[in-house]
Amino acid sequence: MSLFNFGKKKEEKKENSCARSCTCSANEVKEKTNECCGKTVNGICCIKVLGAGCKSCHEMYENVKQTVRNIGLNIEVEYITDMQIIMEYGVMSMPALVVNEKVVSQGKVLKETDIKKILKS
Repeated sequence: MSLFNFGKKKEEKKENSCARSCTCSANEVKEKTNECCGKTVNGICCIKVLGAGCKSCHEMYENVKQTVRNIGLNIEVEYITDMQIIMEYGVMSMPALVVNEKVVSQGKVLKETDIKKILKS
């Protein structure tokens, strides 16, 4: 007798964990999200803002995009809201800024001057 389904193993469903809604496996997604594209501009290959979609995360994203435009870098800024990908970076407070796959700031909204200092170093 299995009251409340105790003692029965539930079938594990392997769902596609890709944030891009494609048909790649979870291992392929991990490789794609944790590697830069290889194209560098002034030593920077990728910039990502990690956030939950709140107001301060959007503000951080807009500040980073504006700073990249003002500096003249031809790099697309990614905005990532997938919690599984965010946890892979080890970020516990958002918004967070990732430059070249390295977390450089987390837990506060950076101003344009602070972002410039980070990108130039």
